[in-house]
Amino acid sequence: MEWYVILILALVGAFLFLFLFPVLVMSYVLYSVLLVRNSKKKWGRECSIPDDEEYRRMFDEGLAWEEKWREKKTVVSVKSGRLRLAGEYFDFGGDRAVIIISGRMESLLYSYFFAEPFRRAGCSVLVIDNRAHGESDGKISSLGYREYRDVIEWSRMLHDDFGVGKITLFGICIGASTALFTAVSDKCPDYVDSIGVEGMYVNFYESFVNHMREDRPDRRQFPILHGVMLHIWAISGANVVTDGPVKRISLLKKPILFLHSREDQYSLPEKAELLYDKCKAPKRIVWFDRGKHSRIRINNREKYDDAVIKYIEDLDSRFNGDNP
Repeated sequence: MEWYVILILALVGAFLFLFLFPVLVMSYVLYSVLLVRNSKKKWGRECSIPDDEEYRRMFDEGLAWEEKWREKKTVVSVKSGRLRLAGEYFDFGGDRAVIIISGRMESLLYSYFFAEPFRRAGCSVLVIDNRAHGESDGKISSLGYREYRDVIEWSRMLHDDFGVGKITLFGICIGASTALFTAVSDKCPDYVDSIGVEGMYVNFYESFVNHMREDRPDRRQFPILHGVMLHIWAISGANVVTDGPVKRISLLKKPILFLHSREDQYSLPEKAELLYDKCKAPKRIVWFDRGKHSRIRINNREKYDDAVIKYIEDLDSRFNGDNP
């Protein structure tokens, strides 16, 4: 072998060792913090941001809602692949139920806060621990790319075991992405006939970039950010840079309600408008002037609840899209 070939190989090896390897290690550590559950205490059934007064109030109001309607509750579970998943079903009668899908770090206790307008609209309510959250099995949060299969199993349980004829999926943040992935899947049952989303992002990559910019505007994003995206792809099989709601929204055929705040710093309002424009299904968007990401209802209770109730009522009569 010629000396210059050896030199080139040595330089490439030095680059890989001195630059690429540390980047992969550091980005894997960040990936693990964000998306890997290494103990049952992580992402358990407690308030995820207990020192945030507004978030704590949402959590406590949700607990009060559960206490009020506890006699309607049945503890339920399903199997999805090898995972046992935990949930709670509040049976208020009627033929429609909603499955509330929370985002990363949140258990089904968080979802209680969003249940009341659906109850008032005549829906029964299923709240679930996503895989790797609460009492459910699993270690990896896959950002909806695997969780949508779990939601299909939950839907079948509601239909087969409880006789529910119509199901609405309602997702917050990553849960919104999960709801969409479920609804456009060719395995999604017909009785899942509608979805509602709060704070849907165009893809996880952009949402993550916006998080980083808000938390540390001076932080260099390259190359650690891209290393995290690589680990997500390698472990979850999800290309969160090119795939996501913005790619799949045009496949949706079921009615959808968009709820979005103009103060959302992670799922930017102009990107919500992009998603709305790309959607070809019967659709309605309701804008709110106040409320950070995932905090619309706590800041706009009456308008939020009225929007949900009106949407459900219109589903059960004749939904005419963006004419609330």
